[in-house]
Amino acid sequence: MIAISLRFLAGRYHATPWGRHVNEGAVEWPPSPWRILRALVATWKRTLPDLPEHEVRPILEALADAPQFALPRASTGHTRHYMPWEKNWKAEAPEKAKTKVFDAFVAIDSRAETIVAWPDVALSDPQRDVLARILANLGYLGRSESWCEAALADGAVSPSRPVCRPLTGNVLAAQEIVRVLCPDPASALADKHVVTVTKKTTGRGKNKQTMEERSTTYDPAWNLCMETLQLHRERWSDPPGSRWVPYTRPRDCFKIDPRPRSPRAGERARIHVVRYVLDSTVLPLVTETLPVAEAARRVLMGIHGRLTGESDVPGRSSMLSGKDEQDQPLAGHCHAYYLPTDEDGDGRLDHLTVYAAGGLGPDERRAFDRLTKLQTGREGEERHPLRLLLLGMGASEEYSPGPLRVSKSWESATPYIATRHAKTRGRNRIDLASPEARAAFLQGDLRAQVAAVRPDLAAAGAPEMTIEPAWDENRVYKVAARWRTIQFKRFRRKAGDDGGRRLAGAFRLIFSRPVRGPITLGWSSHFGMGLFAPGGGSSEEE
Repeated sequence: MIAISLRFLAGRYHATPWGRHVNEGAVEWPPSPWRILRALVATWKRTLPDLPEHEVRPILEALADAPQFALPRASTGHTRHYMPWEKNWKAEAPEKAKTKVFDAFVAIDSRAETIVAWPDVALSDPQRDVLARILANLGYLGRSESWCEAALADGAVSPSRPVCRPLTGNVLAAQEIVRVLCPDPASALADKHVVTVTKKTTGRGKNKQTMEERSTTYDPAWNLCMETLQLHRERWSDPPGSRWVPYTRPRDCFKIDPRPRSPRAGERARIHVVRYVLDSTVLPLVTETLPVAEAARRVLMGIHGRLTGESDVPGRSSMLSGKDEQDQPLAGHCHAYYLPTDEDGDGRLDHLTVYAAGGLGPDERRAFDRLTKLQTGREGEERHPLRLLLLGMGASEEYSPGPLRVSKSWESATPYIATRHAKTRGRNRIDLASPEARAAFLQGDLRAQVAAVRPDLAAAGAPEMTIEPAWDENRVYKVAARWRTIQFKRFRRKAGDDGGRRLAGAFRLIFSRPVRGPITLGWSSHFGMGLFAPGGGSSEEE
């Protein structure tokens, strides 16, 4: 038994059956043995011209019998192209100078094998080696788009594979009959129609001699090698040396198995993290964290409203806005945090991370896809627009970049702003003139915020936490070892916001074991304030 394995690397087999017009959209399936033998001859002459004809011809003669096929699961498809019909089609009536061309194909899994088998054919070991060399050089079968990988296959055709074979008896209900163009063993490798015989007479009378001169344009001079152009010119209905063989083919060979039902919008796995990289000629300073975060929220809400709204009523996302349908703030801190960060340490914001513990749905994802630019109102922004490039989306358990990494040590990346005002009168008043007293007040507020926002870090069995002020010898808070808290913009663009008048500081959180971010606490924490970045002990990199 001889069997050939064909894999179509692009997942498509392009071939029009003989006698059919390309615009009929018909596809040849299985690949015709006539086409396979012609491809073997073309590959031999083009890539292995050193192989002599007497070594190749016996192999092709043996393969001229009608084979059987084991077909993989497949479906059909087509593309449409409008091709120029005239040379000067652009200048002369361009709307009439194009013609529509169909490109029909069989779609197959690029890893699936199409087996062509000759059960009653045997080749010697040297002949098998020659055939294997030719098959190894076969680059495509059919049109040039049908990239192909061919090799000798071992063993018989698996009975579990749909088999397409020559018709020998009754046709089963699950089968259909198709005509397949095959070589004629008696004439495919003959030269009757490709050799031109010219008679030439010399001499007169008794010396008169008639000689025949044989000429051909083909090498080798076989009917199998006759070009399609000559066949059409000489009005051949079928190629000489070929024959039509009826095959039985499974009726469901192009059946498309339904894919598993896609989950509905509400059932889809929700994402929690969206990451952007910021790009501009002049990137904003870290001190601009709050305006950049506010701009991100404002633009995303606008995009989402236009995508989901009806007529003049924009839609609204509670996860993006942090407010419910009655315009009341959401509890639980499950809505979006907008966290601009400086991750290369140059003092300028270069990333934006949006994190929502409650998950972001399909409509929010569409809005994130369309976020490409921010306007923060900073000076010179019209000359240096702030652009955003989407890096990725994912669930928090599988995607932990930037401020969502794991670390034992966390340091203030932006000022921590107190959530309440210190009492300066009465029995428990605080002497704000004392740096230690201010630090103690902020530490107490910070610890309360950890318990409220990250209960997993304050519950029984949680890692122990130490809070240290991040200040210099003069008791001046330093953010990221370089910025003073007063340098940061802390007022939001809303009436009555007093973030700039609240006590603010910088701290270092040290846990007894690694914890996962984000850790963002205090006033305006959803806008990048009170953000803690992994310190030198981070155990997981982006």
